[in-house]
Amino acid sequence: MGPFGTALVLAVSLVQPLEGGPALRLELIATGFDTAVAYVEDPVVADTFFVVTQGGVVHVISDGVTRDTPFLDLRDTISRGGERGLLGLAFPPDAAESGRVFVNFTDQAGHTVIARFERRADDLLVADLDSRFDFLWPDGRRFIEQPYANHNGGHLAFGPDGYLYVGMGDGGSGNDPQNRAQAPDTLLGKMLRLDVNVPDDDPRGYVVPPDNPFVGREGVLPEIWALGFRNPWRYAFDDVGAEATGALVVGDVGQGAREEIDYEPAGAGGRNYGWRHREGSIATPGVPPAPVEFGPLVEPLFDYGRGRGQAVTGGFIYRGSRLPSRYQGRYFFADYGSGRVWSLSLAVVADTREASVVDEVEHTDEIGGARPGLASFARDGAGEIYLVTQGGDIYRIVSEEPAGQHVH
Repeated sequence: MGPFGTALVLAVSLVQPLEGGPALRLELIATGFDTAVAYVEDPVVADTFFVVTQGGVVHVISDGVTRDTPFLDLRDTISRGGERGLLGLAFPPDAAESGRVFVNFTDQAGHTVIARFERRADDLLVADLDSRFDFLWPDGRRFIEQPYANHNGGHLAFGPDGYLYVGMGDGGSGNDPQNRAQAPDTLLGKMLRLDVNVPDDDPRGYVVPPDNPFVGREGVLPEIWALGFRNPWRYAFDDVGAEATGALVVGDVGQGAREEIDYEPAGAGGRNYGWRHREGSIATPGVPPAPVEFGPLVEPLFDYGRGRGQAVTGGFIYRGSRLPSRYQGRYFFADYGSGRVWSLSLAVVADTREASVVDEVEHTDEIGGARPGLASFARDGAGEIYLVTQGGDIYRIVSEEPAGQHVH
């Protein structure tokens, strides 16, 4: 099942374009990157982006030109194929000072490794392979064991709090047979929150933030920020622009019935998003009811059924300036299997900071049709949004209208 792996839409469902007619199209930025899974802006070197490929290479696009020398080449280090490979890359807030970058990949045994690298002093667009440091986890190993080949998660993102968030799949197979997403003594099926601002000689590579929700709770790994995920395939913080709320929005790939999007207000750790008790907004088909140790279960912001797709790709809340103003605050997402793209308008309650869906719009036709294999979204420092296809194309979402225009 895609990512690499749904009934009724919440709130009001709109399938026609936004008021004012079709306004979006895709602008091809780059192409030719086999098994592309991420597009990441360099926070240090201007006009530079990195293309992360599942096959193990991180390519460099600087001033619109792809460099011959990759930033990082892990082809001899990783296992790949299916849902394995090099799956995520993130720069910390202090990237300019520390020179650090963090990656998520499956090693040759198929287990998850979170590793830190530093840039080479003589070329900031090449990582120093000798600087590699693999995180040391609570069981004393420098990898997180994956019992099956699928559901490796793979994404990395720094939150507005400066901490690294690591999305872990449930370990694989179907219907999470060992119920790992609910188990407090495993990192699988969880969102982890780590403070990686540690000295180079720190033996673990991170410390647990003291305000993580399960710190001091017996039997629960303190790295856990939230639980109940099946395979969080791309998540992002609403942390760009004056109206940003700091919320975390997660696309969690479903089993056989539902794809879901989860919304978490800033700082709202300790939540249980339901898997395997629930798949999206329904009880998981084929899984007997069971007591919930970490409750209450949090309902998804949005979910959809197999008539629309089979593997959600989480995106971003738009806070840029190039699109018409009616797109401000809309959450863009896609489906990897069907190649369809949508956006949601969100209403956030001031006192609870919880969100609900006001309307849903599909953009597939106006951007030129479905593109199966939409592996990731990306965002630049100005808040503009990009699409990444696993076939190797990078697109920017642009408008046929003048920036900021709103047709009434």
